[in-house]
Amino acid sequence: MAHIKQTKRGRHRSGTSMRRALRREASSTVGLLVDAEDFAVMRHYRSFVFDDHSVYLRQIEGLLRTLAAQGMHTTVALFDPEDYAEFCTEAGLDPHDLASRSRFVADIASAGATVAYTGQPLDSLIPLLVSRAVRRATWEYATMLLAGLGDCADCGQDVGRAAFDRASHLLTRLLESAGPGTHHVVCSTPTEDEQLIAVVHTERDADGPVRLGSSEGTEFVTVLAVGVALETRGGLVLRTTAPDGPDRVHGWRLVRGGLVPLTAGEVFSAYCTDADTGEPVSPESGVEYRAGFDIGAEEPETHH
Repeated sequence: MAHIKQTKRGRHRSGTSMRRALRREASSTVGLLVDAEDFAVMRHYRSFVFDDHSVYLRQIEGLLRTLAAQGMHTTVALFDPEDYAEFCTEAGLDPHDLASRSRFVADIASAGATVAYTGQPLDSLIPLLVSRAVRRATWEYATMLLAGLGDCADCGQDVGRAAFDRASHLLTRLLESAGPGTHHVVCSTPTEDEQLIAVVHTERDADGPVRLGSSEGTEFVTVLAVGVALETRGGLVLRTTAPDGPDRVHGWRLVRGGLVPLTAGEVFSAYCTDADTGEPVSPESGVEYRAGFDIGAEEPETHH
């Protein structure tokens, strides 16, 4: 009997150890209500037990630290109450049910904006999460605009696809012509409903190719493609940091699917003006405001 009991205890410990090992391999996603307004909306659901946003944030941070201490890979997803209500309606779920929130978090983890938790404080994590959510929403909106343009009446070519190819070519030529250094490019494209903004960061060695993140590059090209396809008066600003000199800022305006260089004065005016108020902003020290350069990007052409 003693031998049997000992064997059972050994199997129990073995099973427990295996389950703990599997738990460490399982990933986890935590939905986060980043602001007080969204938090207030969720308080209308009876299964939501929190009544103070600050307390909620402290509890979330404690949960993240606990999961990290257990060796689990955890991502944080932006929880949007409006999207949640729409998700429940489409899926026929009760929004008051805790399981419905779990399903929603799993859904946004696969397709929404997320940030990997690596021990950073929420004060650092939240701005990054919001930024990624804005980027994704901008990309989705720009993609929808391009998809709705249809085919060219003259040549039958997909207008959105042609504009995307053109924008990709423009960005590639721009970064190739910019030379070595760390490059920060901002694209601003006005549409009928809103101003689309996209940002891309890249580095290039003196004798190496441009290194560009796939998702960030795609988002940027999509926003630029909207300006190309709609022939809006958008613009690009490039800031280059190199170890052998001051930062350099160049600018272009988007005209009929091409990038027309701005003068040094126009670049200075654009970079040193508050976009919201129109008031002048003091120029940065150690920064040179230069005219845009010719990137020689004649092909491919767009069709309308």
